Amino acid sequence: MENDVVAVVGPLSSGIAHVISHVVNELHVPLLSFGATDPTLSSLQYPYFVRTTQNDYFQMYAIADFVDYYRWKKVIAIYIDDDNGRNGVSVLGDAMSRKRAKISYKAAFPPGATESDISDLLNEVNLMESRVYVLHVNPDHGLAIFSIAKRLRMMDSGYVWIATDWLPSVLDSFDLPDTDTMDLLQGVVAFHHHIPDTDLKKSFLSRLKSQRDNETVSFNSYALYAYDSVWLAARALDAYLNEGGNISFSSDPKLRDTNGSMLQLASLRTFDGGPQFLKTILGMNFTGLSGQVEFDMEKNLVRPAYDILNIGGSGSHRIGYWSNHSGLSVIAPEVLYEKKPSKTSLKSNQQLYSVIWPGEATTTPRGWVFPNNGQPLRIAVPNRVSFKDFVAKSKNPQGVQGYCIDVFEAALNLLTYPVPRQYMLFGNGERNPSYNELVQQVAQNNFDAVVGDVTIVTNRTRIVDFTQPFMPSGLVVVVPVEEEKSSPWSFLVPFTTQMWLVTGAFFLFVGTVVWILEHRLNPEFRGSPRKQLITVFWFSFSTMFFSHRENTVSGLGRLVLIIWLFVVLIINSSYTASLTSILTVQQLSSQIAGIDSLISSTQPIGIQDGSFARKYLIDDLNIAESRIVTLKNMEDYIDALRRGPKAGGVAAVVDELPYVEVLMSSIDCKFTIVGQEFTKSGWGFAFQRDSPLAIDLSTAILQLSESGDLQKIHDKWLNKKECSTVDTDSNKLALTSFWGLFLICGIACVIALTIFFARIFCQYNKFSPEPDKIDDKEMQPVRPRRPSRTRSIKKLMVFVDRREADIKEILRENKKRRLSIG
Repeated sequence: MENDVVAVVGPLSSGIAHVISHVVNELHVPLLSFGATDPTLSSLQYPYFVRTTQNDYFQMYAIADFVDYYRWKKVIAIYIDDDNGRNGVSVLGDAMSRKRAKISYKAAFPPGATESDISDLLNEVNLMESRVYVLHVNPDHGLAIFSIAKRLRMMDSGYVWIATDWLPSVLDSFDLPDTDTMDLLQGVVAFHHHIPDTDLKKSFLSRLKSQRDNETVSFNSYALYAYDSVWLAARALDAYLNEGGNISFSSDPKLRDTNGSMLQLASLRTFDGGPQFLKTILGMNFTGLSGQVEFDMEKNLVRPAYDILNIGGSGSHRIGYWSNHSGLSVIAPEVLYEKKPSKTSLKSNQQLYSVIWPGEATTTPRGWVFPNNGQPLRIAVPNRVSFKDFVAKSKNPQGVQGYCIDVFEAALNLLTYPVPRQYMLFGNGERNPSYNELVQQVAQNNFDAVVGDVTIVTNRTRIVDFTQPFMPSGLVVVVPVEEEKSSPWSFLVPFTTQMWLVTGAFFLFVGTVVWILEHRLNPEFRGSPRKQLITVFWFSFSTMFFSHRENTVSGLGRLVLIIWLFVVLIINSSYTASLTSILTVQQLSSQIAGIDSLISSTQPIGIQDGSFARKYLIDDLNIAESRIVTLKNMEDYIDALRRGPKAGGVAAVVDELPYVEVLMSSIDCKFTIVGQEFTKSGWGFAFQRDSPLAIDLSTAILQLSESGDLQKIHDKWLNKKECSTVDTDSNKLALTSFWGLFLICGIACVIALTIFFARIFCQYNKFSPEPDKIDDKEMQPVRPRRPSRTRSIKKLMVFVDRREADIKEILRENKKRRLSIG
């Protein structure tokens, strides 16, 4: 710095970069670092720091995507406790949280750690649950960690080791890594800076090898970034000078030596063109050995990308790529940039090649085990005093039994690994425990899980993880009921009022139609007006019992009657069935019709002890707490409902449907459910947050449901008699069920009448009686003083009323007369 430099290239480590950055900030000299990857160096605190390598920020997000790809939820970060290690792991934690995962433990060791320190640290993490390790260290300690891990059998199947870019850099520095080193690394996944395989890179490496002796080691990615950093400084300086920039320095009065100081700060001078030169550097854009050298708004190299390597055998093979543009992919990032598909579509189609994991395992490790500390899974079980078919204390070796326990055990049997467990009763056995408190105990790590009839509700899901529901549930209202006395008018109940009116109208309509069709032909439908009116009514309603004495002789009349008798048969059958059902099934009644009427009333409401229903009724439905009555067991339910609110009982009980079904069955259906379920939830097993066992058990519960085993367990414990109530209104037969029949009958009647009157009009047009034939009283001519229209209508009415045989006889005589005259 005393020689008035305009740029600094280096250093190799992030720790030294932090120190030097403070100096270059004062002297306005850009610092081009090809080895400092600490994400915090990009902060506004270091304006003259220019990173010419990839930022660890992107590498940590690449690792988080990789962890999420294999659905692991917890990792252990092993790192050196320095600036680079701490800050990198901090970014990894942020990246993991975006994937709903986390770093379960941060295992840090000091920069000068001994082999004993590292061994103690690995022994500690080996006792923990997670088996996914992210190793973010420097080359000085990295290989030693793998050597100790192999000695501790932590490189066997079931383990996952993910190394950051330090490991590929070490391996790239060797022409041929020795066999012992490669044996340590079998199955490790490592992230390597992605360097495009360009002609420029190939030409440089070929030229370099021809100019140097055989002792020159291979170049790693940092060497290529260092080469591009020098060219970046040279190109930027050339551009700066061509733009008219001036190289000048000036003294800064703030830089002065203190008493006894040996730093010679007064000899340092500030670069006057520093701000402009920094701007020129950040504006450069060229292609180097490491790829595109260009900076974004945050002074990071554009298009960050990594190769994902799997070490195996005597080398490593690439299983895919990661880039900030496309996420995980098996296609090179530069190819995807050229295609330029949407970023959303790229990241929704993540893909990697298969991996050979430690222990030469080809199946993806589960990523976790039960903590190797000799402690089985602590499972809390509610010590219930009622509804013990679901879960209860037992004298068997497990100490518990019930429907919930059998479901949990059946789900565990489907897992591919053993689950050591210990059931622990929660509650004093004198009353049901508080389920909210039970869930809280799991969240506070006093238990590992809860197995029982635990309802999945919102406030509980905030502190624990639930499995897939194994029992559907919801709150319902149960009320006491009284048997209705039979009404003397019960026979009217099967049909609605509309149905009765339409049926009666059709009886009269069909009777009238049949009378019209039969009147001219059938003597039984003739006579005095009084007799014919009685005949119409008698015939209409006697068809209901198929007992009409009048015979039909016309074809149209018989057609209408056949269709009508079919309609009557259907109506009679339906009426009989409905009336039988109404008179034989017990009818129940209650003043409470559902949750709405219960809320609007002021009567007491019973709830089960320990249930979430109390909080729901008070907080969500705004029911006064004074109305809530806690019931300890089933006997309290029955007693409170039978006594009713006037005798110190309750008007209704609000509880979950599974409990209510058991209650209704045990008391021979003397109570009933009114209204619908007004909440929809289910029962699940509760685990601590981010427990991987909750995910595996959810899959197992779905398998139980699909195979039918879940229903078999249900039938074993809860196969009780079903109760049902009958709603009178729902059993009434409405017109909507029969309008098709009435429509067919009506159409048949209209068609028959149309044919009948068409034939009448044809006969009437041919009918012209002689004067000597109209002496009959029925055919007397009308008086001339009346209008002609009235005479025509009366003649037509008289014609229609004549017997068919008489009309035909007159028509035959008229025809003979015309023939004789002709």
